[in-house]
Amino acid sequence: MNEIKCPKCGTVFQINETDYESIVSQIRNHEFEKEIKIKEEEFNKDIDNAVKIAKLDTEKSLQDLLSKKELEINNLRNELALQKQENALEIQKEVSKKDQTIAELNNKLELNLNDYLLKEKNIKESYEEKIKNKDEQLAYYKDFKAKQSTKMVGESLEQHCNNEFNKLRPLFPHAYFEKDNDIKTGSKGDFIFRDFDDEGTEIVSIMFEMKNQNDDTASKHKNEDFFKELDKDRREKNCEYAVLVSLLEIDNEYYNEGIVDVSHKYEKMYVIRPQFFIPLITLIRTLAQNALKYKKELAVVRNQNIDISHFEENMNAFKEGFSRNYRIASDKFQKAIEEIDKTIDHLQKTKDALLSSENNLRLANNKAEDLSIKKLTHNSETMANMFKNLKDEK
Repeated sequence: MNEIKCPKCGTVFQINETDYESIVSQIRNHEFEKEIKIKEEEFNKDIDNAVKIAKLDTEKSLQDLLSKKELEINNLRNELALQKQENALEIQKEVSKKDQTIAELNNKLELNLNDYLLKEKNIKESYEEKIKNKDEQLAYYKDFKAKQSTKMVGESLEQHCNNEFNKLRPLFPHAYFEKDNDIKTGSKGDFIFRDFDDEGTEIVSIMFEMKNQNDDTASKHKNEDFFKELDKDRREKNCEYAVLVSLLEIDNEYYNEGIVDVSHKYEKMYVIRPQFFIPLITLIRTLAQNALKYKKELAVVRNQNIDISHFEENMNAFKEGFSRNYRIASDKFQKAIEEIDKTIDHLQKTKDALLSSENNLRLANNKAEDLSIKKLTHNSETMANMFKNLKDEK
């Protein structure tokens, strides 16, 4: 049985197990539903509160995010505006540079054009001057040759060059300039020029050949027709240079431009028109004077080298003689040492013999000192009696 006490009146009731379970069940169901309802209300309230809080948090987060994004957008807008401004400045700078470059190029182009026009003008004037000089020279030489007979043409060119040299002879105080009259070798040139320094040393030598030609002559010679013979004359007369002064091929521009170097065909050979006669001599002479200084320095060096060679030769001769004498002395010294060694060996043997003799003498002396009458008469009764009788007699 179970007892149930009334909470209001305090009356105690006894009920069986089945009723008790029924009452408890009723109470439990009622209270459970009530509690569930309460919990449900509280849960709904909590949910509403949580939703409100979440909504507020979400709204706040969204607001913060919107504010952040708006700030970022404003920053980006500011950066973009600044970049646009910088780009505009950079573009302006590049445009300015480009404009400046264009202006400089225009100025340069204008200057180059002016230079070109000036150079063109100078070249044209120079060319016209050359043509004028050439025409004047051509007219002069044609007139010059027209006034000469065939025989006098060549002689007049030689005389012309001789006169030109004599005009400036004070510039060549030690020079020799005369016609080549030496025909021992079978041929000769026209003139030989030799110049010397104050000490009489030859500075330079030139073999000259003068060639002219009358326009009326049937056979027309060329300059190169005379190269071989001129080179032969230069070598036979021991000249350093060969020069052909020529009025041949008067219309050939190759020979009209100035001094023509033909050393690719013949060594140290030049072809000139008469107007370059003195300038070429001066040029070659100046070069030779400069070369002479180096030749003298080279000669000094060579003499020094010869002195050094002689010194080395003397030194080598001394070394060889000393070495030979040393070898001879060394051989004799070695023989003397060998003889000394032999003598020492002989003396050593003599010493050993003497030492051996000394030892034998020492032993003999010891034996002599150790000798006594007693020992002599030992085992000899006769000798003992003889010595005893001599002692008694004394």
